[in-house]
Amino acid sequence: MNIKRINEHLRGFMTENRFNLFQKNIKERTNYITVVLEDIFQGHNASAVLRSCDCFGVQNVHTIENRNEFMVNSEIDMGASKWLSLSRYNDENSSNTLDAINKLKAEGYRIVATSPKPGNIKLNEFDITKGKTAIVFGTELTGISSVVEENADEFMTIPMYGFTESFNISVSVAIILHHLTMVMRSSKVNWPLSEIEKDNVLFQWYSRSIKGSEKIIEKFTNDK
Repeated sequence: MNIKRINEHLRGFMTENRFNLFQKNIKERTNYITVVLEDIFQGHNASAVLRSCDCFGVQNVHTIENRNEFMVNSEIDMGASKWLSLSRYNDENSSNTLDAINKLKAEGYRIVATSPKPGNIKLNEFDITKGKTAIVFGTELTGISSVVEENADEFMTIPMYGFTESFNISVSVAIILHHLTMVMRSSKVNWPLSEIEKDNVLFQWYSRSIKGSEKIIEKFTNDK
């Protein structure tokens, strides 16, 4: 299946404004930074995280579901999940956390776990230009698991100056992504999607936004 040719065909089924919006946003999407969520159990937190990822142009989100199913609240999500690429690790007979970490490392990501523990690299001192980065956020109550601690390459913390030990997870994600994507975009690293990645994401966006896209694609491929 030639994704680029299908995308060109699907263009005829959307308005010019919608097409231009897709072209504008795809240029700002990145896989250089990705977010990993381990056992998030509150739907409003999960949904707020997805919304932040979309707003900051982070295309890929990985959800690890060892004990808790990843649930999205559409009222908070505001449709963000429609524009993101979600990878879910929820095999009850597997070590989902380790599977996710190994997959990301094989793709060239360094695993950076978030934790409020003293001695971790502070957000403002973290060097995002060292390479592709997967940022791992743990469950609401206990944080990252021992598996993440044992397999992470680095540990990061947000500097805080009050009595409370940590931020809510959705707030943490927003703060970290705001800072790191801003630094990333002002650096010389090659952070945009490749042309192949752009085609695949656009295919996802087009398919999800055009009514009856499955039948349109099926007819187009059969005619060819």
